[in-house]
Amino acid sequence: MEFHERTIKVVIDDSKCEQCSTKACVEACKIYDRGILVLKEGKPIMEGTPEELARRGTECLACEYECWFRGNGAISIEVPIKGLQEYREKHGTL
Repeated sequence: MEFHERTIKVVIDDSKCEQCSTKACVEACKIYDRGILVLKEGKPIMEGTPEELARRGTECLACEYECWFRGNGAISIEVPIKGLQEYREKHGTL
């Protein structure tokens, strides 16, 4: 599953969520964001339309951190940085 907030993309490999006992991402979303992630049938799902998520999301990154630290490493967040690829190519940091 994946969804977008304002400038980031959140990707969740929900096959890893079944074995997760903490569901730390959902708790982090309640505390640090606006409760975009909710638990349904043992897996985190997004609550709201794509338009609502883009508007409501705070891009706090807490779900990724908590999933990595206390969960099962199922969440990754992509943060596009304009010009990064060109910078890496120019400076040989690929």
